[in-house]
Amino acid sequence: MRESLKIGMCVALALALVLAIASSAGARRGKHPTGLAEILMHMNEASRNLKTVSANLDQTSVTVLVDDKSTQSGQFFFRNGKPPDICIKFQKPEQKIFLLKKNEGYMFMPKINQIQEFKLAQKRDLVQQFLLLGFGADTGELKKNYDISYLQEEDLGGESTVKLELKPLKPGVAAQFTKIELWISEDSWLPVQQQFTQPSKNYLIAHYSHVEVNRPLDKSAFELNAPANAQHVPMNF
Repeated sequence: MRESLKIGMCVALALALVLAIASSAGARRGKHPTGLAEILMHMNEASRNLKTVSANLDQTSVTVLVDDKSTQSGQFFFRNGKPPDICIKFQKPEQKIFLLKKNEGYMFMPKINQIQEFKLAQKRDLVQQFLLLGFGADTGELKKNYDISYLQEEDLGGESTVKLELKPLKPGVAAQFTKIELWISEDSWLPVQQQFTQPSKNYLIAHYSHVEVNRPLDKSAFELNAPANAQHVPMNF
């Protein structure tokens, strides 16, 4: 049980970082792009004035071997900074909160009144790779760390998107995900859906909606709100 929670935390931490940058695109109406360079240009331009992001999040984990799917639903919050603050608050099927602040990560599980604590400083390189996913990062640096392909235009839930595939070039990142697929709205240049595929072929799909950019967020959005008697458990990551 603890090992499965640890794996889930690793995936959620990476997902939170990815979503934080991915959700930074501003609300700009675009035209059909002519190629990868133009797509990256639109996303980079849209992210320059990012302050905060909030969104609804549906995260589905798929275990291919046994054809098992499980979905968690909740809210995602991002506040820009050096480094940014990120919080994912799942409500269904059970409450669970992931919080990233500075070089520390926390997972609070109200059902068992436990807070798992992760030190991320030693994983700085892996964290940095996800922060260089191209949404506001220098495109040259992005290309140094990922093999990026423009796959196709695709209608997703009635929305026109461009689909990109990112393959990590560094072993440390590739050990976590063999590829990342992004569906980017051609209207707002916001990600509509992302898929993270692990070496085991298992994958995680993140679908988010009702994205609001630069809306004032209460400080409570980035708090665990855990009881004083919650058990703190140091974890390896």
